[in-house]
Amino acid sequence: MDESGGSGQPRSGTDEPTEHHAGPVAPAAPSPTPADGRPAQTTEGEDGSGAGGSDGRDTTHGAGPEATPSDSPEGRNSADGHATADSHPAAHDRPTRDHPTGDRSAEDHASHAPGHEAAGHERTLAHSGSTRTRPPRRPESPRGGLLMGRPFGVPVYVAPSWFLVAALITWVFGGQLDRVLPELGAARYLVSLFFAVAFYASVLVHELAHTVAALRFKLPVRRIQLQFFGGVSEIEKEAETPGREFVLAFVGPLLSLVLAGVFYVAMQPVEPGTVPGVLLAGLMVSNLIVAIFNLLPGLPLDGGRMLRAVVWKITGRPMAGTVAAAWVGRALAVSVLIGLPLLTQSGALGSTAEDSVGVDTVTDALLAAILAAIIWTGAGNSLRMARLREHLPELRARNLTRRAVPVETDTPLSEALRRANAAGARALVVVDPDGHPLSLVREAAIVGVPEHRRPWVAVSGLAQELTDGMRVSAELAGEDLLDVLRATPATEYLVVEETGEIYGVLSAADVERAFVKAMARPS
Repeated sequence: MDESGGSGQPRSGTDEPTEHHAGPVAPAAPSPTPADGRPAQTTEGEDGSGAGGSDGRDTTHGAGPEATPSDSPEGRNSADGHATADSHPAAHDRPTRDHPTGDRSAEDHASHAPGHEAAGHERTLAHSGSTRTRPPRRPESPRGGLLMGRPFGVPVYVAPSWFLVAALITWVFGGQLDRVLPELGAARYLVSLFFAVAFYASVLVHELAHTVAALRFKLPVRRIQLQFFGGVSEIEKEAETPGREFVLAFVGPLLSLVLAGVFYVAMQPVEPGTVPGVLLAGLMVSNLIVAIFNLLPGLPLDGGRMLRAVVWKITGRPMAGTVAAAWVGRALAVSVLIGLPLLTQSGALGSTAEDSVGVDTVTDALLAAILAAIIWTGAGNSLRMARLREHLPELRARNLTRRAVPVETDTPLSEALRRANAAGARALVVVDPDGHPLSLVREAAIVGVPEHRRPWVAVSGLAQELTDGMRVSAELAGEDLLDVLRATPATEYLVVEETGEIYGVLSAADVERAFVKAMARPS
């Protein structure tokens, strides 16, 4: 399956909801944007007070099911939830997810962050209420398991769950070998383990097909992960055209069909009742099942991505394609839930009705339920991520920027807050004597200073030094904005004009709130 998409849920860097404590806080939520749309910057006069200005402040191809997109400004956030699944026959081919992928919904972050306005009353910098938050921390992206190599520069990981499924395949296939080749004895489990490794090597080839196609179309691939029900290629951008989308989805099943053909040809000169003959037959059937399953026309499978591309081409709207393929995916999930146990009972899958009783019946029903649930969830994730991509352009740095006041390094915190409140600003930028920005006073650091100590605390002791990645253009919007924030995780960013002039300060918490609002709006 391939999982693509370029924008995940923006977060302020912490997974914990905001805590509320009694005490003063730092800058509150953005104030209304003025007519000129620009946050006023206060320049210091000879008396040290700030002169106010106009106030304006203004988003997986897998050979196994992995249908949960990531999304977060770390990257894992699939914007439209590209997640096609390829699975292995030992588990009736079921899809699973990234990431990410542990997908956290944007609604989980809807609690008020520092400086949020209450009851329609805007709060000033020093007296914005009693909200206090922990400094947002950006969690490190999970590595995804054991690193096996970097073909084409893309890291390939084996998740811990793979070892569980390898043991399961070894046990199941070993039981089949005992009936076909009883003379092997205990050695049959070594042969079965070899089959499990060879099968997942085929899954890796399937994933590499998606990866090579993505790289050919200049789409970044974060990683390939082999896991319990197959594999996933985490593609971080969406294909730009329906034709490329179709090719990107189709190459995976195509390679699985090619592998099935190769194993079939290799079987011909081999005697059927031998170890090589049994292994080649098993690998042929496995790859054939993977290809057929992933060609089913519903998200999050590769066939669902292909259907999305066709509807996109016909209507000219990618969202229409996603909706159609997602609902077909949900219908497919219901069909699997009901149809798979019925097929097993009828003997259509190779077993007799008399054999399909007791534990086998319960196992088939359980696998069908798991597979159906994952397909249904993957289809829903695709819809949600498509809606996110549709609203991403609404996230504009210029509109989300907080008005800022420049202060010199030795300015007492109490004086800096007085100037900010007088100017109606909600952020502090530490500048040198020539007015060049040096650092940003951290919102969380202001919260931690008791009011009676603020006259003796210099702003420089509460500031975070500016790096190149913390300077954001006021013209950035949508995916471009999220890409910049992902590249340099921080709680605040300095927003500048193209000329280098200070425009204001962008808070990660404000971006998160805007993201939640965008996700809540209907398409």
